[in-house]
Amino acid sequence: MDLDAFAELLTPRGRRALVEAGELVGADPVAAATTLRRTYDAGLTSAALTQAGLRERARAKFGQDAGKMYFTSHGLEQSTRAEVAEHRARRLLALRPAGAPHVLDACCGVGGDLLALARAGCTVTAVDTNPLTVAVARANAEAFGVGERVTVTVADAAGVRPEDYDVLFADPARRTGRGRTFDPMAYSPPWPVVLDLVSRAALACLKVAPGIPYEFIPEGAQAEWISFKGEVKEATLWTGQGGGRRATLLPGGHTLTAAGVQAPVGPAGRYVYEPDGAAIRAHLVGEVAELVGGRLLDPMIAYITADDPVDSPWATRYEIEDILPFSLKRLRAALRDRQIGNVTIKKRGSAIDIERLRADLRLKGDNSAVIILTRIIDKPSVLICKALSPG
Repeated sequence: MDLDAFAELLTPRGRRALVEAGELVGADPVAAATTLRRTYDAGLTSAALTQAGLRERARAKFGQDAGKMYFTSHGLEQSTRAEVAEHRARRLLALRPAGAPHVLDACCGVGGDLLALARAGCTVTAVDTNPLTVAVARANAEAFGVGERVTVTVADAAGVRPEDYDVLFADPARRTGRGRTFDPMAYSPPWPVVLDLVSRAALACLKVAPGIPYEFIPEGAQAEWISFKGEVKEATLWTGQGGGRRATLLPGGHTLTAAGVQAPVGPAGRYVYEPDGAAIRAHLVGEVAELVGGRLLDPMIAYITADDPVDSPWATRYEIEDILPFSLKRLRAALRDRQIGNVTIKKRGSAIDIERLRADLRLKGDNSAVIILTRIIDKPSVLICKALSPG
């Protein structure tokens, strides 16, 4: 979809085509195109069907709002889940209690974060280097009635002046022509440019990949890892408000900050706890162990054990039924004796291929179990557990 085709989608005729295309989502592509071509030309038909397909894909991130938003394929992949963007906007406002700030969005993409900021009451000036992406972001601002608080222009993030705004927000692109990149130096704009912008901002908020190496986190920044329904979605780096590490669970809004807790190491108890990924990424396993009154099975592995059941949003609890030194033969026999035909396999600190192990176990039976492959004091081990409710 090029800029002209997108512009046509915003006309009354284009909007009608998009509505009709939305009704054809899921139909055979050739049949859908044939149906629309009875009324519309090939260019508009293609643009409408493409946009309708993107809206359907976007429901996983944006819910019902996806039905009135506009996307590019790359922009959708890069965009922030709505709940995460809303959390970030709320936190930004809490850090600026004097009033709604003027935010510079230096890499706005299709405008997911821009919308969350504007809907929270912020004034937003946004830039992106791609004219089509800018047009899409403008259309999204208009679609949600926040166009008067939003200005979007074509510009290079390297040329903006964060010192002229209350807050800098930046979401550098993490995809290249070869796909997703995990190297901040390959971000667009590159990490040195991002750090230069941050150095000139009174308050900055950077969206980065959750696996960002610690050495890339700016000195004095607070790093926040965000998990949504048990899956780590991203990290956010906050500068200008003090450092430290923080984890956040959504949709519940639970937060945990680093307190320097060192978890003890000890023998296995009745239960094993698996900390949420955000807490693990933020190196807050000690804090989670303290919450559940537990200890580590191994000093280098993020599995916690305890004698008593404690419900916590920060960890999923399993009851340990048996612990074995890892041996395929012994594990297979133990599962056979329990008539276990279905297993959930988890691992940490183990190089074993899960799917190959599943096949090698030759499972039979009506019962289920969770098996955890790990190390206990550096010895390969397997825990046979039954699942209990998460916190």
